[in-house]
Amino acid sequence: MALSPLDIHNKEFSRGFRGYDEDEVNEFLEQIMKDYENVLEENKMLKTSLSDTKDKISHFNSIEETLQKSILIAQEAAEDVRRNSVQESKLIVKEAEKNADRIVNEALSRARKIAMEIEDLKKQSKVFRNRFRMLIEAQLDMIKTDDWEKLLEYEPETEHLESAADVE
Repeated sequence: MALSPLDIHNKEFSRGFRGYDEDEVNEFLEQIMKDYENVLEENKMLKTSLSDTKDKISHFNSIEETLQKSILIAQEAAEDVRRNSVQESKLIVKEAEKNADRIVNEALSRARKIAMEIEDLKKQSKVFRNRFRMLIEAQLDMIKTDDWEKLLEYEPETEHLESAADVE
Protein backbone atom coordinates (compact mmCIF):
# COMPACT_ATOMS: atom_id res chain seq x y z
CA MET A 1 0.00 0.00 0.00
CA ALA A 2 1.32 3.44 -0.95
CA LEU A 3 2.04 6.08 1.60
CA SER A 4 -0.15 9.10 1.83
CA PRO A 5 1.10 12.56 2.74
CA LEU A 6 -0.72 12.13 6.07
CA ASP A 7 1.25 8.90 6.72
CA ILE A 8 4.46 10.79 6.11
CA HIS A 9 3.33 13.62 8.37
CA ASN A 10 2.29 11.32 11.23
CA LYS A 11 5.35 9.11 11.03
CA GLU A 12 7.25 9.05 14.33
CA PHE A 13 10.69 7.71 14.75
CA SER A 14 12.08 6.13 17.83
CA ARG A 15 14.72 8.14 19.63
CA GLY A 16 18.18 7.05 20.19
CA PHE A 17 20.93 8.47 22.34
CA ARG A 18 22.70 10.24 19.67
CA GLY A 19 20.02 10.37 16.97
CA TYR A 20 19.43 12.80 14.19
CA ASP A 21 18.50 16.43 14.73
CA GLU A 22 14.73 16.37 15.18
CA ASP A 23 14.12 19.74 13.43
CA GLU A 24 16.06 18.71 10.36
CA VAL A 25 14.19 15.42 10.11
CA ASN A 26 10.86 17.23 10.54
CA GLU A 27 11.74 19.81 7.89
CA PHE A 28 12.83 17.08 5.52
CA LEU A 29 9.65 15.09 6.18
CA GLU A 30 7.61 18.27 5.63
CA GLN A 31 9.35 18.78 2.27
CA ILE A 32 8.79 15.13 1.31
CA MET A 33 5.13 15.46 2.31
CA LYS A 34 4.61 18.55 0.09
CA ASP A 35 6.45 16.96 -2.83
CA TYR A 36 4.49 13.76 -2.38
CA GLU A 37 1.21 15.72 -2.28
CA ASN A 38 2.22 17.46 -5.51
CA VAL A 39 3.08 14.15 -7.12
CA LEU A 40 -0.24 12.63 -6.02
CA GLU A 41 -2.19 15.67 -7.26
CA GLU A 42 -0.32 15.57 -10.56
CA ASN A 43 -0.95 11.82 -10.81
CA LYS A 44 -4.68 12.42 -10.16
CA MET A 45 -4.79 15.11 -12.87
CA LEU A 46 -2.90 12.83 -15.28
CA LYS A 47 -5.31 9.95 -14.56
CA THR A 48 -8.27 12.28 -15.20
CA SER A 49 -6.63 13.56 -18.37
CA LEU A 50 -5.84 10.00 -19.45
CA SER A 51 -9.44 8.96 -18.83
CA ASP A 52 -10.72 11.95 -20.83
CA THR A 53 -8.26 11.16 -23.60
CA LYS A 54 -9.35 7.50 -23.63
CA ASP A 55 -12.98 8.62 -23.86
CA LYS A 56 -12.11 10.95 -26.74
CA ILE A 57 -10.11 8.22 -28.47
CA SER A 58 -13.02 5.84 -28.05
CA HIS A 59 -15.38 8.49 -29.43
CA PHE A 60 -13.06 9.20 -32.37
CA ASN A 61 -12.60 5.48 -33.01
CA SER A 62 -16.38 5.04 -33.18
CA ILE A 63 -16.59 8.07 -35.51
CA GLU A 64 -13.79 6.58 -37.62
CA GLU A 65 -15.59 3.23 -37.76
CA THR A 66 -18.84 4.95 -38.71
CA LEU A 67 -17.05 6.97 -41.39
CA GLN A 68 -15.39 3.85 -42.78
CA LYS A 69 -18.77 2.11 -42.94
CA SER A 70 -20.27 5.21 -44.56
CA ILE A 71 -17.46 5.32 -47.10
CA LEU A 72 -17.98 1.65 -47.92
CA ILE A 73 -21.73 2.19 -48.27
CA ALA A 74 -21.12 5.26 -50.45
CA GLN A 75 -18.65 3.32 -52.60
CA GLU A 76 -21.13 0.47 -52.99
CA ALA A 77 -23.89 2.92 -53.84
CA ALA A 78 -21.64 4.67 -56.36
CA GLU A 79 -20.76 1.31 -57.90
CA ASP A 80 -24.47 0.41 -58.07
CA VAL A 81 -25.25 3.75 -59.70
CA ARG A 82 -22.39 3.25 -62.16
CA ARG A 83 -23.53 -0.31 -62.96
CA ASN A 84 -27.13 0.84 -63.40
CA SER A 85 -26.00 3.74 -65.58
CA VAL A 86 -23.97 1.39 -67.78
CA GLN A 87 -26.93 -1.00 -68.11
CA GLU A 88 -29.32 1.85 -68.81
CA SER A 89 -26.99 3.32 -71.41
CA LYS A 90 -26.72 -0.10 -73.09
CA LEU A 91 -30.52 -0.37 -73.14
CA ILE A 92 -30.82 3.14 -74.58
CA VAL A 93 -28.25 2.31 -77.26
CA LYS A 94 -30.07 -0.94 -78.14
CA GLU A 95 -33.40 0.91 -78.31
CA ALA A 96 -31.84 3.63 -80.46
CA GLU A 97 -30.36 1.00 -82.77
CA LYS A 98 -33.76 -0.71 -83.08
CA ASN A 99 -35.43 2.62 -83.82
CA ALA A 100 -32.72 3.48 -86.33
CA ASP A 101 -33.15 0.11 -88.06
CA ARG A 102 -36.92 0.57 -88.12
CA ILE A 103 -36.59 4.10 -89.51
CA VAL A 104 -34.09 2.96 -92.16
CA ASN A 105 -36.31 0.03 -93.13
CA GLU A 106 -39.37 2.29 -93.36
CA ALA A 107 -37.39 4.77 -95.44
CA LEU A 108 -36.18 2.01 -97.77
CA SER A 109 -39.72 0.67 -98.09
CA ARG A 110 -41.07 4.14 -98.91
CA ALA A 111 -38.21 4.72 -101.35
CA ARG A 112 -39.02 1.44 -103.13
CA LYS A 113 -42.72 2.33 -103.19
CA ILE A 114 -41.95 5.79 -104.59
CA ALA A 115 -39.58 4.27 -107.18
CA MET A 116 -42.37 1.87 -108.25
CA GLU A 117 -44.84 4.77 -108.45
CA ILE A 118 -42.34 6.74 -110.55
CA GLU A 119 -41.94 3.79 -112.92
CA ASP A 120 -45.73 3.44 -113.11
CA LEU A 121 -46.09 7.17 -113.84
CA LYS A 122 -43.43 6.92 -116.54
CA LYS A 123 -45.35 4.06 -118.17
CA GLN A 124 -48.62 5.99 -117.91
CA SER A 125 -46.90 9.05 -119.33
CA LYS A 126 -45.63 7.04 -122.33
CA VAL A 127 -49.08 5.54 -122.89
CA PHE A 128 -50.73 8.98 -122.63
CA ARG A 129 -48.15 10.50 -124.95
CA ASN A 130 -48.64 7.75 -127.54
CA ARG A 131 -52.44 8.03 -127.36
CA PHE A 132 -52.27 11.82 -127.54
CA ARG A 133 -49.91 11.62 -130.51
CA MET A 134 -52.23 9.11 -132.20
CA LEU A 135 -55.24 11.38 -131.52
CA ILE A 136 -53.46 14.39 -132.96
CA GLU A 137 -52.27 12.38 -135.95
CA ALA A 138 -55.82 11.14 -136.50
CA GLN A 139 -57.11 14.71 -136.34
CA LEU A 140 -54.40 15.84 -138.74
CA ASP A 141 -55.31 13.00 -141.06
CA MET A 142 -58.91 14.14 -140.89
CA ILE A 143 -57.93 17.66 -141.77
CA LYS A 144 -55.76 16.45 -144.64
CA THR A 145 -58.53 14.39 -146.23
CA ASP A 146 -60.34 15.54 -149.33
CA ASP A 147 -63.67 15.50 -147.55
CA TRP A 148 -63.13 19.10 -146.56
CA GLU A 149 -62.70 20.08 -150.13
CA LYS A 150 -65.92 18.27 -151.09
CA LEU A 151 -67.77 20.09 -148.33
CA LEU A 152 -66.58 23.40 -149.64
CA GLU A 153 -67.66 22.49 -153.18
CA TYR A 154 -71.01 21.13 -152.12
CA GLU A 155 -74.01 23.03 -153.29
CA PRO A 156 -77.42 21.99 -152.17
CA GLU A 157 -79.98 21.06 -154.67
CA THR A 158 -82.52 23.73 -154.17
CA GLU A 159 -84.95 22.40 -156.73
CA HIS A 160 -85.72 19.38 -154.81
CA LEU A 161 -86.22 21.47 -151.68
CA GLU A 162 -88.44 23.92 -153.49
CA SER A 163 -90.72 21.18 -154.81
CA ALA A 164 -90.96 19.71 -151.35
CA ALA A 165 -91.88 23.09 -149.99
CA ASP A 166 -94.64 23.46 -152.56
CA VAL A 167 -96.16 20.17 -151.65
CA GLU A 168 -96.83 21.15 -148.20
